[in-house]
Amino acid sequence: MYTATTRAICVTVRPQYLPDQSDPAKSQYVWAYQVRIENKGDFTVQLRSRHWKITDGLGRLQEVKGPGVVGKTPMLRPGDVFEYTSGTPLSTPSGIMGGTYQMVSESGENFDIEIPVFSLDTPIAKRNLN
Repeated sequence: MYTATTRAICVTVRPQYLPDQSDPAKSQYVWAYQVRIENKGDFTVQLRSRHWKITDGLGRLQEVKGPGVVGKTPMLRPGDVFEYTSGTPLSTPSGIMGGTYQMVSESGENFDIEIPVFSLDTPIAKRNLN
């Protein structure tokens, strides 16, 4: 699991390789990722949009921006948790993802919270230690 906390909003991501949806012979690799967003603060916030940065094993960057997550713009009161599952394909057996969620507070303030950078690895991925 990968976790980041910004302004008392905790984002935890758990990636999982999906071999049954992948086809390495065609350079098609698919991952699911479960996201948990928990409001540990004392103010209500709403998730308005997302900005993902997805980098494959060859260093090619793809950015994904859009409203909400999985068609929703959840409101999180203090103590609330919102969870969802999504996925991403890559043409390489490894990569990384991370980004930000754009939030708005009940007072109308817009701010970004960090989505932790997480690793996408298949069982066959060659690992390079830096």
